Amino acid sequence: MSLPISLQLYSLRDDAPKDFIGLIRQVAGIGYDAVEFAGYHGHSAAELRAALEDNGLRCSGTHTAIDLLNDDQYDSTLRAHETLGTKNIIIPWLPLELHSTAEATLATAQRLTKLTQKVEKDGFFLGFHAHDADMKPLDDGRSTWYILGENTPDSFLLQFDTANAMHGGSDPVQPLLDFPGRGKTVHFKEYPFDGSSIGEGKIPFAEVIKALPTAGAEWIVVEQEQYGGRTPIESCRVSFENLKAML
Repeated sequence: MSLPISLQLYSLRDDAPKDFIGLIRQVAGIGYDAVEFAGYHGHSAAELRAALEDNGLRCSGTHTAIDLLNDDQYDSTLRAHETLGTKNIIIPWLPLELHSTAEATLATAQRLTKLTQKVEKDGFFLGFHAHDADMKPLDDGRSTWYILGENTPDSFLLQFDTANAMHGGSDPVQPLLDFPGRGKTVHFKEYPFDGSSIGEGKIPFAEVIKALPTAGAEWIVVEQEQYGGRTPIESCRVSFENLKAML
């Protein structure tokens, strides 16, 4: 399988405020095809687009807080994505009150459905990134992942995270298969959270890779939250090299 590999830049969150453009250059040097932004660290979208182009990178998407899609910031948020060259807007997390119960999650699904329809008219895709809590049963026995998946349009992206799924007690593959075509971008993250890079832990990545065509994956997005004895950038390098050997 040959899919482009992106890096979620949250992986380099501690160093990003110091020299964000320099980090982007280092990511390109490792061999990544793209990045997924989680904040811009004081840079404009135009500056970041220039940095991507200078280093032969693309933007696979962003993690964008749901509040940035409110009416007062909607236009500027979409303009930034247009400048960055991506159509994928992923909500990185949902405040607890929006998915603390099945009823609250259903109401959130209705809100996300309306937002999905709105951004689609402007040529973009909306989705959400699953955390461990999103995989755990709520009061009616269903998880946030399944309630949102079953009550939003097929065009609403479900960004699966292998480690978050496993940490939440879920199978690290099956949720991808349960919503065919909705995993346009998939987070590859190792588990347990002990600093392991991809290929050093318990995630059955070979099985995840087999599931990607069914999921409709267009991007693999590496995320590294802990680093063990390595630096953040070195951890991201090891994850990239190990992943490339699997593909």
